[in-house]
Formats: sequence, structure tokens, C-alpha cells
Amino acid sequence: FIFLIAVASKLSAQVKKVVADKIIATIGDKIILKSDIDNQIFDYKRNNVPLPPNADCLLLEQALGMKALVVQAEKDSIPVSDEDIENDLENQIRGFISKYGSKEILEQIAGKTVFQLKEEYRPVFRDRKLAEGERNKIVGDIRITPEEVEAYYNKIPKDSLAFYESEVEIGQIVIYPKPSRDVDAYVMDQLKEYKKEVESGARTFESLAKLYSDDPGTRNDGGMLEVNRNDKNIDPIFLSKAFGLKDGQISSVFKSRFGYHIIQMVNRRGDDATVRHILKIPQVSSIEINATKEKLDTVRKQLVAGTLKFGAAVDKYSEDENSKFTGGMLADDQGSTSLTIDHLDPDLVKMFDQLKVGEYSEPVEFKDYRGKIGVRIIYLISKSEPHRENLKDDYNKVAQRALEEKKSDALDKWFATKVPTFYIDIAPEYRQCPQMDKWITSDQQVSR
Repeated sequence: FIFLIAVASKLSAQVKKVVADKIIATIGDKIILKSDIDNQIFDYKRNNVPLPPNADCLLLEQALGMKALVVQAEKDSIPVSDEDIENDLENQIRGFISKYGSKEILEQIAGKTVFQLKEEYRPVFRDRKLAEGERNKIVGDIRITPEEVEAYYNKIPKDSLAFYESEVEIGQIVIYPKPSRDVDAYVMDQLKEYKKEVESGARTFESLAKLYSDDPGTRNDGGMLEVNRNDKNIDPIFLSKAFGLKDGQISSVFKSRFGYHIIQMVNRRGDDATVRHILKIPQVSSIEINATKEKLDTVRKQLVAGTLKFGAAVDKYSEDENSKFTGGMLADDQGSTSLTIDHLDPDLVKMFDQLKVGEYSEPVEFKDYRGKIGVRIIYLISKSEPHRENLKDDYNKVAQRALEEKKSDALDKWFATKVPTFYIDIAPEYRQCPQMDKWITSDQQVSR
């Protein structure tokens, strides 16, 4: 059941539902419909995900496991806040909008408004939160000892040990050179002129965005952007300016952490809105870049001399929003700081290729994902050569898997203890599934 929550919470099939309305399982006061299983199978097929022959049996088992956790969570009064559920719903809807291109297309495909979709999925998200809370109650305090890690590792056949490519752990300190006041003023004047042209009817906002915006993500779409008032991933100043506009209105020039903007409100629907924006990033000259290099060179000398700790330098100087709050460490989407070289920016690889572990690079100019010029020094914390998995180099990975296995065993024991205490009914056509053995009662065993 270790992947129970992740698999049972896959919900993208909600956009197009298979119509079926039959209860195929009951556990406590919770029911599972045939359509719940059919929708998941439909979605896997639509996304070309291979399915085993008994996919319906496996998915029903996972659904039963989740419902069992929910039933017990309600008995244990596991707290779930409306705010947490709302945030999850917002993220899911944003994911759908991103996948289908716009809110309008999503609503057209679903045949429902975003509000209706949220209300339909709210109980599902509540159950997921309850199941997660109960699971955390069961396994949250489980820890693992070095002796258990070693015993787990020794059980793995030597020819089954994973092979790892070279991995590195890298920290960085980033400072963005500040443009001169004259350059800032020039960019602001440009945006003011664009605003006048649109308001006078001389040109359209869309055409100006395509020609002049420095945002590569929206430029080709004429600056078009779907936003939600509660989106924590969007600059709060940008959101504040956007939701202060009426349909068709254009904002004054303002500054965010990305540069200078003007926004045009296309249309607004409660907390959702479609806007167009033009971003201008003031360019910095070699004078500002060299001044920033000199500043970082001073920081580097302190690091090398040992008079300044790397973490303290990150807190004091670094302006990189992605690594500043991870102690300067670069991490992947899953939060892992062990990164394979082939997934890194080639310019970054060139920087640490000449470093030994524990060394700091010279300050180097670079462009970030927004096209903004910065200067950085990197710190090579660790570097592994390609190798077969072993406890010396890969202890944390092995320990994590051993811990997950220990948690899985604890969950299995929990289900073995709790399942007999629940009222459970399985539809006859599913009682033949081998996965149902642990779920069906003695009476149902006879009726198989």
C-alpha cells in the first residue's frame, strides 16, 4: 500500500467521465462506484499508460485502501482545513487549464464551470487529505536505524543493485547587477508610450506584446496569461495590479521582481482572470556587471579564508529565489540536492568541471531562465563518479528505501488489524479478484 495515496489521488480523468452508476464496494459508510474505476482506466488509456490485465482489480484494491484510511480518519477526528482543500483544488484546476490551454476550453470539454468542477471534486480532495492524515498517524513516527539499513541492503542481490551516473551537490550565491537609473527610466518611458498607443487605438496590446515583451513564455501569445488571485507562484505585486483593473483597462507601469510591466485586463471571473502583459527587463552594462563581480570576489575570498560560512553568505548576499531558502543548494523538482550532470545547465557544468570538492568558483556572468543577467559563484559540495550502488556513496538513498519498506510493512499490519473491524461488501463480480482476499468477509468467501 506504499503508493496508495499517490495512485488513488490521480484525478485527471475527471474532465471526461465514463457514465456508469453502480456501487461495486462498500466500506463503512463509504461507497466505490464502478465509474470511479472505469474513469481511471479510461484516463490511463488516454495517456497511453500500460495497464495489466487485472487493472480493475488493482484499482479497486487501491480505492478500498484509501476509503479504509478515510473511515478511520473520521473516527480519529483527523483535522482537515477548508483552506488546505481549497489550495489543492486551485492547483488542480490550474493544472487542467495549463493542460487544455485556457479556462474556456476546460469548461467546454468538461461541460461544467470551474466552480462546478471544484464543488464536484471537493469531497474527493477532502478524502485524500483525510487518508494522508491517517497514513501519517500510522507511519509518521517510524524511524530506521543504521543496522536496519545495512540489513536491508544485504538482502538485495548484488546483480540487482542500481547503477548511478555521476552526481553532484552544488551550492550557489547569485547577485543580479542593478541597471542604472537612466536605463530604468528609459524602460518605464517605453511602457508608458505602449500604454498610450493602445488607449488611443493606434495599436493593439497584443501586437505590442509580440514585438516588445521580454517574457518568452507569453510573448508569442501576445502577452496572454491566465492568473488566479490566490496563486502563490505569481508575484504578489503583479496579482495586486491585475485584480485592481476592470475589463479592458491597462495598468500604470509597475515593477515586480522580474522587471517592469504593464497589464491589460481581458476578462475577470471572480478569483480567475485572463490578462495580457508586457514585460521589459532593463539591461545592465559591463560597468554594473564588473562591479557585481568585484563584490562577489570579495565574498569568495572570505569563504576561501574561512572567515565567512557558505550558509551565512547565502543569507546575506544571494538573490536567487530558487536556492536562497535551501541554503543555496540547487535541487530538482522532487527536492533532491543530488543532481545528475546530464540534467544541469551546460554553463554550470563548465564551472564546476575545473573545481575540486570543497572549492569555490570565480564569479561568472550568466543568464537565468527569465533571460536576466546575473553573476554567481558556485560551491562544489560533493561529486560522485559513476558506480554501482553501495552504502558508502549511497547511504541516504538506501536508507530512504529501507524506511519506505518499513512504513509499508506497518501499513500492511494496520490493514490486517483494522479491515476485520469494518463493514465491507464487495460486488460478486469482483470477489474473484485475488486482491480481494484481504477485504471480503467469510460470508462473501462462501458466495464466491
